[in-house]
Amino acid sequence: MRSVLVTVALLFTAVSSGFRPANAQGALSPAEPFDVVIVNGHILDGTGSPWYSGQIGVRGGRIAAIGNLEAAARKQTIDAAGKVVAPGFIDMLGQSESTMLVDPRLPSKIYQGITTEITGEGGSAAPLTPAMIAADRASFEHLKIHPDWTTFGQYFARIEKQGMGINLASYVGATSVRRAVLGDADVQPTAVQLKAMQALVREGMLDGAVGLSTSLQYAPAPYAKTEEIIALASEAAKFGGVYATHMRSEGDAVLESIDEAARIGREAHIPVEIWHLKAAGKSNWGRMPDIVARIEKYRAAGLDISANTYAYPAWFNTFSAFIPPWAHDGGDAALITRLKDPATRAKIRADMLNAKSDWDNEWQEIPGPEAIQIAVVQNPELVPLQGKRLSEVATLWHEDAIDALCDILIKDSAFTEVAVFGMAEPDVKLALQQPWVSIDNDSQGTAPDGLLGSEHPHPRAYGTFPRILRKYVREEHALTLEDAVRKFTALPAQRMRLTDRGVLKQGMWADIVIFDPAEIRDLATFEQPNQLSQGMDYVLVNGVPVIAGGKMTGTLPGKVLRGAGYKQP
Repeated sequence: MRSVLVTVALLFTAVSSGFRPANAQGALSPAEPFDVVIVNGHILDGTGSPWYSGQIGVRGGRIAAIGNLEAAARKQTIDAAGKVVAPGFIDMLGQSESTMLVDPRLPSKIYQGITTEITGEGGSAAPLTPAMIAADRASFEHLKIHPDWTTFGQYFARIEKQGMGINLASYVGATSVRRAVLGDADVQPTAVQLKAMQALVREGMLDGAVGLSTSLQYAPAPYAKTEEIIALASEAAKFGGVYATHMRSEGDAVLESIDEAARIGREAHIPVEIWHLKAAGKSNWGRMPDIVARIEKYRAAGLDISANTYAYPAWFNTFSAFIPPWAHDGGDAALITRLKDPATRAKIRADMLNAKSDWDNEWQEIPGPEAIQIAVVQNPELVPLQGKRLSEVATLWHEDAIDALCDILIKDSAFTEVAVFGMAEPDVKLALQQPWVSIDNDSQGTAPDGLLGSEHPHPRAYGTFPRILRKYVREEHALTLEDAVRKFTALPAQRMRLTDRGVLKQGMWADIVIFDPAEIRDLATFEQPNQLSQGMDYVLVNGVPVIAGGKMTGTLPGKVLRGAGYKQP
């Protein structure tokens, strides 16, 4: 018995020292070298625990060992020099499914430390039909993309073949499902059509989608009744999915919208994730305590509901969101026709000016037209407007703000995107501090040069995660560093069932960031957004550096992360 124990002890010593047991000839052979060993770092493992010292060995894309690896063979050593070593950050709403096809490196993401993105906000890469492609031609042409897929399986195959700088997972969007079956009209599905929509959700989940999503402020999504969403979410629930939502209202009816999301979660038996939690509009400033209380009431009752935030005081959306839903019936072409008709435009104006309208009227939520910044256009003639406020454009064009809004939409084929300054900082901070709130970038991956660099995005596209570390951790002490990292890593991984990511632990995928918490910072501003954040020394995706020594390597080691329902062909 004693000889067995000695043998076991010797084997344990050999393995922990980086050696394998005896080979077929009976001699001890060196273990396969680590690909990378990270030394001299302060390890924040993502759980919220304090940092500890240790060395991290990476082999085959995974964390193979954590401990004393001084004697272990390795191909590369990274000296963290006393800086933080943490799991790669997870962006809970990333929007990069299209721009990944333009610049797969996604510089704006990796310089923030983002290694995984969840995307598909109501509209998703699939399902895609010829009619949808035709209706969205301006968007595809703007990015010079040729859509050659119709299903998630085909889309995932395309980005895997191309390569990508980060990992990506996607919801199947209820808006895309609705458009594929019903088009852009304000209609309700028949029983047969609803079954066809459920079949598309099922197909998406089998292809690897992580759940169902809605974006209920943007047509044609507002035409969907709650029962339709419950039917679709129930299908996603069968495959272990999550229901994520841009709620029907983030302003005056925000509490009622939380109630609707909770009902969907309860009746579809599915976890609920509220995207970009906010109290939108000046009349709602100061309502975040009520919003938090409503969500915590449902959590206390046993409903699995949580949220995320990007922690900026301005949101970003399509300019056409200011137009009442009825005017979108039939899609963008029909909207443009209505905007050109004086009588219909007058009706649209009256609806926008109605303080008691029965839709989520963003025009009533903003302090004034100076709160709207023109951000992204596709018409070259309108590019000089990027970065200007709507009030400036109205003055420039010698018309009032609503007419300027309508005329921009006509000239830009309803493509225009805008930043809207409609939130109060105390509400933003309170949302961020909730223990069940993770982080979303809510912006597509972009770059300061090339085709993408010609746009004028929200600064969150480049700065969300570093801004939180700079402003809310380092400067304002609203969060501890440990809790911020938890919100960036373990918390979203738990929510998305990413059981092998989000924590630094042996066996997990080696998505790792190294940064100095005293130096990391965002540079992007609303005036000059195309500026990469600073302070990420190393970013590893699946064990491969995409940033090394503060510089982008150009490698594309990202993977498609498929949901629990994935059925391999």
